[in-house]
Amino acid sequence: MSHNSKILIVDDEAIVRNSLLHWFEEDDLDVETAASGDEALKKFEAGKYALVLTDMKMPGMGGIELLEKIKEIDPVCIVILITAFASVPSAIKALKIGAFDYVTKPVDPDELSNLVQKALNMRKLQTENLQLKAQIDSIIKPDNLIGESPQMKKIFDLVNTVAPTDTTVMIRGESGTGKELVAKAIHLNSKRKYFPIVTVNCGALAESILESELFGHEKGAFTGAHHKRKGKFEMAHSGSIFLDEVGTLSPKMQIELLRVIESKSFTRVGGNEVIESDFRVITATNESLENLVKEGGFREDLYYRLNVFSINIPPLRERKTDIQLLAYYFLNKFTSMMNKNIKKISDEALEFLINYEWPGNVRELENAIERAVVVGKSNEVQMDDLPFHRSQITSPDDNSLAAIEKQHILKVLAENDWNISRSAVKLQIDRVTLYNKINKYGLKEYQPQ
Repeated sequence: MSHNSKILIVDDEAIVRNSLLHWFEEDDLDVETAASGDEALKKFEAGKYALVLTDMKMPGMGGIELLEKIKEIDPVCIVILITAFASVPSAIKALKIGAFDYVTKPVDPDELSNLVQKALNMRKLQTENLQLKAQIDSIIKPDNLIGESPQMKKIFDLVNTVAPTDTTVMIRGESGTGKELVAKAIHLNSKRKYFPIVTVNCGALAESILESELFGHEKGAFTGAHHKRKGKFEMAHSGSIFLDEVGTLSPKMQIELLRVIESKSFTRVGGNEVIESDFRVITATNESLENLVKEGGFREDLYYRLNVFSINIPPLRERKTDIQLLAYYFLNKFTSMMNKNIKKISDEALEFLINYEWPGNVRELENAIERAVVVGKSNEVQMDDLPFHRSQITSPDDNSLAAIEKQHILKVLAENDWNISRSAVKLQIDRVTLYNKINKYGLKEYQPQ
């Protein structure tokens, strides 16, 4: 019999001990007995028991004291108390200490048998739950934050510091630096990790669509709303919600966001029912919210509500010591996915990767390695496998106005995932002018495939 079903019966009266022993042996349970609290404690320290059934009043160590000592040794052990002198204060004390339940004498065999079976089933579920959580931990352990540079080690420390709390976190950094990966690492190291992290790209949706996306809507709330739909805040209950590009929120949505963060409640679009949700907020931005606040484009009260704990992710060009590590991580990832035998990056290609400025950051490096694996013909990545041409790479020593303009346009394009409209707005030029400059500098060669 597994120790997960082992029972210890404690009573100073032999007739009670023997009766209980006989009852539970008929239930095919592994049962041992003890005549006193001291004897029971010695047996408990020497072996494992899933459940202890003890008399409340005994010479020497009583049931309450035994309960306290058992809970110090094994907090999950189930203890049921038996007493002939039931009182409300003693019952409350026993339950506060951690007793599963208590029964009064004379004991009904069927009632006690049902109670013990219920307790053992609960213990089994708790054990299975702990084992399942341990398995999940081994599966979702966040190993996708790659880096050995001092900057990344600092980020790892910050993640480990803030993750166990429910503090609101703002992640800052250029596009492609891995802000979403940091958000997931925070979630997966938190007490909420067994619940979802829900991601919303605030910059990709129009205001009306974003409102429905965040809060949900009722059937008939607007044209096309044929069914009731849960919003992201509702879906993130007990978990986390990650709001990317939070600096793009409209004034109306900023007010709505501030209200829902402070109250943890909201109504669906077209509805009246107040819905409560317990979620943690993690946000990200590649803009200077401080400047937006000064310019009146972002609410100051919302800024302070979101900027409780800030993590700044440096661009890849400022942590060049991580480039080789990341390149090989992506190489292993894509060769495994595509079943290709590419084990190495040539010295020439690796030197180029390390010296390149990476305006699109880690995302651009990942795309470059993926492309190299797709087109690669040998067992190592060659310079010609990378999506660059030597003649189009600006030298770090080239300080001409054209070279600086080229690098700046390339940086903005990469930050906006090559969205021409958004990039043109950032550069304060029209789309036609941007297309002309892309052709002039041959920037199409830099666009991820």
